[in-house]
Amino acid sequence: MNTVVQLVRSAPRASAGVFAIVVLAAAVGFVVFHRAPPAPAIQLPRAESAPAGSTPTTTGELVVDVAGAVGRPGIVRLGGPGRVADAIAAAGGAAPDADLNQVNLAAKVNDGDRVYVPRRGESPPLVSNTGGTGAVAPTGPVDLNRATVEQLDALPGVGPATAKAIVDYRTRHGSLRSVDDLLSVPGIGPAKLANLKPLVRV
Repeated sequence: MNTVVQLVRSAPRASAGVFAIVVLAAAVGFVVFHRAPPAPAIQLPRAESAPAGSTPTTTGELVVDVAGAVGRPGIVRLGGPGRVADAIAAAGGAAPDADLNQVNLAAKVNDGDRVYVPRRGESPPLVSNTGGTGAVAPTGPVDLNRATVEQLDALPGVGPATAKAIVDYRTRHGSLRSVDDLLSVPGIGPAKLANLKPLVRV
């Protein structure tokens, strides 16, 4: 009889131990089977290589001689294609007595060109440039009777054909007596003449 009572009394304690073991095992299983998934690997796009044989684009430097009425006469360097105005600015700007009305500030300059800025009351010299391209950048009123085809071609609105026509006219008829004689040159009408008058002389 005493033995039965002891078995009955020990049963709840055994059940409690078994229950504790079961709970512990469940907890361990939850941790094992419910771990956070690993973070996905980040894949960066590959940089595309430059095509074979390609070269970077560069801008050539221009070396220009600026003389006359400027702040710092001498050699200036321009980072790329420029105009007479850019060359003058690189040389310290126009001097107080500079006569910019005789200068075509919009004319293009080429490597090796010479830009001359006359002073008030001074006539600019006829510039003969030796740049690699052979182009001439006019820096003052162009003498229609002395200018070359290249110098005339550099004038705004005058292309190679019109420049050659002016030279041919001089050859056939002699020196122009006035700027208005340009109206007799094929390809030059009143509108073009009005644009050229401030830039040319005879």
